[in-house]
Amino acid sequence: MPLEFFISATVTLFVVVDPIGLAPTFLSVTAGIPDTARRHVALRAALIAGAVLTGTALVGDWLLHQLGITLAAFRIAGGLLLFSIASEMVFGVRSQRQSRDAEQAIEEHVRNIAVFPLAIPLLAGPGALTATVLLAGRAAFQPLYLAILVGVIAAVAALGLMVFRGASRIEKGLGTTGSVLLSRLQGVLLSALAVQFVVDGIRVVLKG
Repeated sequence: MPLEFFISATVTLFVVVDPIGLAPTFLSVTAGIPDTARRHVALRAALIAGAVLTGTALVGDWLLHQLGITLAAFRIAGGLLLFSIASEMVFGVRSQRQSRDAEQAIEEHVRNIAVFPLAIPLLAGPGALTATVLLAGRAAFQPLYLAILVGVIAAVAALGLMVFRGASRIEKGLGTTGSVLLSRLQGVLLSALAVQFVVDGIRVVLKG
């Protein structure tokens, strides 16, 4: 059903990308940058991440076919990867790793922070790419479902842009406790989705 696919895609990508949780990282990466330049960085990062995820949705399944990788195998591997990311969110490891990656990147690529680490790997990271390929596989090349997926990707990218531009207000509004609680809840939800991906992959393998 299109509605079920829309809900699944929205929840999965929103939780995996976690744009709200990236607000503190964005602030640390763009520290010392004028507000005008910061807005340009936010826009560029959102556009690049959206383009990368859209390209993955359109050609990811074809690429798997060319490499001889079945969708069932990718579902299992992707589910395990998503579960790993979810466990990091639940135990508070992910935000620490993201901040560390951002600090290293800003030292080496000050002029390209919109591309790395904001667009890749923070917005369009391994988890988001994996989830996009899995969702595209469920769409099964049906134009309506692919259009829904691309629309969800655009919405998530737009939300990322809004979060980056309002990062200071979001951080003050949530506070430390709110940010931690939100990350933990999203991690639990993502872990359930990841297990479902693995179960779906195993079912296909057993039927085959």
